[in-house]
Amino acid sequence: MRRHARHTTFTALFLAAVATASLTGCQSGQDDTGGTDAASTGSAPPSAEPFAGLSAAEISERAFEATTGARSLRMTGDVPDEESGGTIRIDLALDRKGECAGTMSMNGQGEAELIKTGDTVYLKYDERFLRAQSEGQPQADTEALVSLLAGRWTKMSATGPDAKDMTTFCDLDTMLDGAHDGGDGEPTVTRGKATTVDGTPAITLRETDGPDRSTLYIASEGEPYLLRYEDESETGAGALTFGDYDEPVPADAPTGDVIDLDTMNGLDA
Repeated sequence: MRRHARHTTFTALFLAAVATASLTGCQSGQDDTGGTDAASTGSAPPSAEPFAGLSAAEISERAFEATTGARSLRMTGDVPDEESGGTIRIDLALDRKGECAGTMSMNGQGEAELIKTGDTVYLKYDERFLRAQSEGQPQADTEALVSLLAGRWTKMSATGPDAKDMTTFCDLDTMLDGAHDGGDGEPTVTRGKATTVDGTPAITLRETDGPDRSTLYIASEGEPYLLRYEDESETGAGALTFGDYDEPVPADAPTGDVIDLDTMNGLDA
């Protein structure tokens, strides 16, 4: 039943973002502009009914097709990190060419900027991030690391083993492929009220599948893109806001002094 599988595929999209963020979380970070308050609790302005005659499941189907057909998008928000039990905050734009640009943080402890363009990955860590990631290491090693890397751009080959997780994270094709891995569950899908997400009119869909509960915010003007996903399950609570669909990714290589990590031995941020 293809229509009923849409719940699990939207969940798979969220979980793909969670998994890839977790893979790169020990290497990169983000600012505090995540979209935790992106969805307004007020009603959207009156407009023509964009989904007249469609069931909630059919609306979800249309949103899935539009979202997985995007050439690029930006996602912001907080996702759980199973390894540390903490939270990863991401703000990342990515496209199907494998280009990406954005920031990530672990448990609010500093941030790292990430750019991938062509065959090169660029990273810049702030001091707080480096110190948090160096916890438990000898003080002298930590101070040397901070002195060398804090606030400075670094680069490495995107094809090298150290960049593998990050290049996967930057590939929208890989993430959207994960959204097609949903199972054959038959969740309950109900339509909620009209609202807005960052000023864009939207409708809410509430989906329940056993212990799993989530809320989707679907654009009700233009393409029916997924604007926000809220995982309300006890074991995986988190939320991501999606936007900037089909917009160019600002993945410009940094200028000036850049440290080439591929030429250095024994350095692991």
